[in-house]
Amino acid sequence: MTAHPQAFRPADRVRRQADFDRVYRSRHYAADQTLVVQGCDNNLARTRLGLSVSRRAGNAVLRNRWKRLIREAFRRCRAELPTGLDLVVRPRRGASPEFARVAQALPRLVHRIARQLRSPPR
Repeated sequence: MTAHPQAFRPADRVRRQADFDRVYRSRHYAADQTLVVQGCDNNLARTRLGLSVSRRAGNAVLRNRWKRLIREAFRRCRAELPTGLDLVVRPRRGASPEFARVAQALPRLVHRIARQLRSPPR
């Protein structure tokens, strides 16, 4: 049995602490009223997603809702995202977990990070 082409497989996730640390060290980020996205190059043929939803986002039910919404938005827009990035996404403090806003914000912020990474250093 093969996985659905839009499935969110383990290979699509940033899982190791060293990978999270590498993303945080890169200091490339983009934010809006809903999400904060940090990213760096991963030298792979795919873009991977990591989540960082702290207790500040709310109780466990709210944190899990955020994670489901972000994963679903990533899964749906993955085809239009640039490849070769590791991303760590977290909700903005005070934002409400609405799928339409997350789905609109994620690709826009990821493209902004890709432009930062592809532009020559100053």
